[in-house]
Amino acid sequence: MEKRWKLLEANPTLVNDLQDKLGIHSIICKLLVQRGINDFNSAKAFFRPELSHLHDPFLMKDMQKAVDRIIAAMQNRERIMVYGDYDVDGTTAVASVFQFLQQVYESDRVDYYIPHRYKEGYGVSKKGIDHAHANGTSLIISLDCGIKSTDLIRYALDQGIEFIICDHHMPDPILPPAIAILNPKQSDCPYPYKELCGAGVGFKLISALCQQLGMSDEYYLRYLDLVVTAIAADIVPITGENRVLAHFGLKRVNENPSPGIKALIDLAKLGDQQLHINNLIFVIAPRVNAAGRMDDAKLAVQLFIERDQAKATAFANMLHSHNDDRKEADLSITVEALEMIEKDLRTSERRSTFVFQPHWHKGVVGIVASRLIDRYYRPTVVLTQSGDVVAGSARSVAGFNLYEAIHACRDHLIGYGGHFAAAGMTLHPEQVNAFCEKFEEVVAASISMEQLVPEMIIDSEVKFSDLKPSFYNIIRQMEPFGPDNTKPLWLAKNVRNNGWSKVVKDQHIKFSVSQGNIMFNGIGFGMAPKFSLLAGSDFVDIVFALEENEWNGNKHLQLRVYDMRKAENQ
Repeated sequence: MEKRWKLLEANPTLVNDLQDKLGIHSIICKLLVQRGINDFNSAKAFFRPELSHLHDPFLMKDMQKAVDRIIAAMQNRERIMVYGDYDVDGTTAVASVFQFLQQVYESDRVDYYIPHRYKEGYGVSKKGIDHAHANGTSLIISLDCGIKSTDLIRYALDQGIEFIICDHHMPDPILPPAIAILNPKQSDCPYPYKELCGAGVGFKLISALCQQLGMSDEYYLRYLDLVVTAIAADIVPITGENRVLAHFGLKRVNENPSPGIKALIDLAKLGDQQLHINNLIFVIAPRVNAAGRMDDAKLAVQLFIERDQAKATAFANMLHSHNDDRKEADLSITVEALEMIEKDLRTSERRSTFVFQPHWHKGVVGIVASRLIDRYYRPTVVLTQSGDVVAGSARSVAGFNLYEAIHACRDHLIGYGGHFAAAGMTLHPEQVNAFCEKFEEVVAASISMEQLVPEMIIDSEVKFSDLKPSFYNIIRQMEPFGPDNTKPLWLAKNVRNNGWSKVVKDQHIKFSVSQGNIMFNGIGFGMAPKFSLLAGSDFVDIVFALEENEWNGNKHLQLRVYDMRKAENQ
């Protein structure tokens, strides 16, 4: 699939001023300015994160109320339930707060609850509240959910149960009647950083409790490996406080992980390498999420709270098995969906992708939607049967507001929810065709042709002569990479095959290219169809990331090539 290339710019005056202050390559200064780092102090904080950079948790609205209520519950020997969503963010948050409360309170008076993805759905459930009531619980701490559960939290109050909500999703104008709401996105919350994930908000709660109880910082810092796993999996910006949490969380993952995280690392055979955010996203997170997708997410919490390494390994093996089942379902459904799309004579005319089969596994339809976008790059809906109703997931392309498109189809839906890039919905079976046609109509009327071509954001043009170990070492100090601090992509123009480039395994290109008299090797996965561009003496422009390859104890820089096209100016 061809991509649009967008080369970022930066204010040259700011770049020059920053270079004068830092004394590093102007291209790196340009990169920093593009990311909002314009002066020496912000650059120092960026390159040298410190735990002291974390904000005082009591700056968060209602934090004192939450802490006072929890301490009162402990003094009155009340039963406390920690309640969280079934994804990585929710389960890591529950594991952190639950374990902390067990350290400071009577362990048999603290419980946790994860709703079943298919029997109860997302967020606070009536079944969960009823379970709490039946067990004599008088205080529920909800994590990564609750901000939208006004009616259910009112129902809990009627049962004599109070709520402390720890959430990071956008609040509605009318807030639930909780005893305290911890959510930096509240319009009147003065907390300086607004992009914490659910586990991050839970982390701030236990750090505030530590502070109030006069305990050492280690009582909450020990959960940083869980927090960084949530930051990675929930795709929140790795800026500001999240960057500090991610930096020290990765340090703990690599040096002193909890038994559960260590078991997942060992199972993935990653124990002999330095782990980065991408390892958490693509290796650890899918195994955790597989618990809720294929069975019961409570298994993930059991893994995270287990202190015995052998038992943790047994739980990790169960998650690994669920993930294998998830991958099998994901692959078979994707193949079936692609066949359906290719047989549809209207495919080339449509601006959206829409597939439905009643036997597909509900737990993977969102993943399948993302895979279909990788192939066709159009707003995509994947539906399956769930009991008497049809349920599914939708995914968007960059810049297209999927939630608004689904909202415009609401007359055909029982319910729906989501945000700009992803959504879920339920509908009656007889409404499937009408919903399909309405969704296509809405998308076709509002999406631009440009939005149907994936965009590749390029940070800067470089010369091969710029790519020295000292340059790369500074780039590495910009880690951890993630949203709003992505791994830099570079453009090199007028590059030529030096005769040693070749196709490997029928689908990848092993690059050996020169610019002037400087040569670099590299790899381009899935790029074999473009190999003809390297033929003869033609010049090409390439987009790549810079990586370090180690072989037999020797390290050298190489290119991870993501795209190439015929050079514009030869």
